[in-house]
Amino acid sequence: MASNFEFYSPTRVIFGKGTEQRVGALVREYGGTRVLIVYGGKSAVRSGVLDRAEKSLAEAGISSWTLGGVVPNPHLDKVYEGIRIGKENSIDFLLAVGGGSVIDTAKAIAYGLAEPEKDVWELYEHTRTASKCLPVASILTIAAAGSETSNSSVITRVDTHQKRAYNDDISRPKFAIMDPELTKTLPDYQTESGCADIMMHTMERYFTNGGNMELTDALAEGLLRTVMKNAVILHTDPANYEARAEVMWAGSLSHNGLTGCGIASGDFMSHKLEHEMGGMFDVTHGAGLAAIWPSWARYVYRDCLPRFVRFARNVMGVTADGTDEEIALKGIDAMVDFYHSIGMPASFHELGIDPTDAQIDEMARRCLEASGSALGSAKKLDLDDMIAIYRAANH
Repeated sequence: MASNFEFYSPTRVIFGKGTEQRVGALVREYGGTRVLIVYGGKSAVRSGVLDRAEKSLAEAGISSWTLGGVVPNPHLDKVYEGIRIGKENSIDFLLAVGGGSVIDTAKAIAYGLAEPEKDVWELYEHTRTASKCLPVASILTIAAAGSETSNSSVITRVDTHQKRAYNDDISRPKFAIMDPELTKTLPDYQTESGCADIMMHTMERYFTNGGNMELTDALAEGLLRTVMKNAVILHTDPANYEARAEVMWAGSLSHNGLTGCGIASGDFMSHKLEHEMGGMFDVTHGAGLAAIWPSWARYVYRDCLPRFVRFARNVMGVTADGTDEEIALKGIDAMVDFYHSIGMPASFHELGIDPTDAQIDEMARRCLEASGSALGSAKKLDLDDMIAIYRAANH
């Protein structure tokens, strides 16, 4: 039975080849006059997309400043640096040129500049909520996080190894420029990590004991099958434009709320567990999700059996006969095989980390502390459950 829901996805999407050349006119349309461009590493410079963005802004009569050096699992210190630059130059618009880490950093800076007398980290500690946020937009260069249309941002505080999320609709980007050509030069590992992340945003909503809708399930299953198909294509043919386009569009739809309509509450435990892995070991987010999901799935599937059976049949293509438990486990095994087929890990060992028992206990404690109660929808997890899942992944 469907739960009541509200769907809100106001981000304007400009999709296709060469669309980044429109950024100046778009920023002007949304009232930007003094723009801070946030980007990651040298690829934005080498590809020319940063120069094209600056040129387009200048042609529209818009002043711009740049802040580079954003890293995966983006750091709070970089957010503070952006806030300082923004204050010094009266920035009124944030433009992210990059993927989820860059967009999340831009959102955090936008929060900080809108309420400059307050510490933005308080939002991520959930000790207060935001009342204002400067406008944000993006030129997407990595298909993964879905931050270009979502209300979410995730920031890491390095000194305390805390990786924390904050969700608020006021941070949803005004527009997202999405040119699949810009993702063609990504390393395979980054492309496939992105595919794992995209899928997980929908899987977190799919595996629930809350309400559901047939149409939402069909959309979710279709999205997952589409990403799987094109992830395999890109593993051997990284320049395939059509596959890049399918994955890029799936990334936005997977995290704008569409695949959760009618669901009482998503699970999101794989994300919460991975956040602690990322905070402690600085692992690539999508790969970390792939590494933790199998142990989570095998731990909870009995409590959410109909969903795991449906997933096995409708997403993973399991046709074998058997009990519901056997079919569910075949679906989980098939997902592990898929991860391996695209070079993704399915355990901590394959991810390249070897946490001690003490580190596992600490990650579980922090995970529970971050939310303040038992977590999950497929199965409610307490501290001991989280420790068991981490240990099962550590083989």
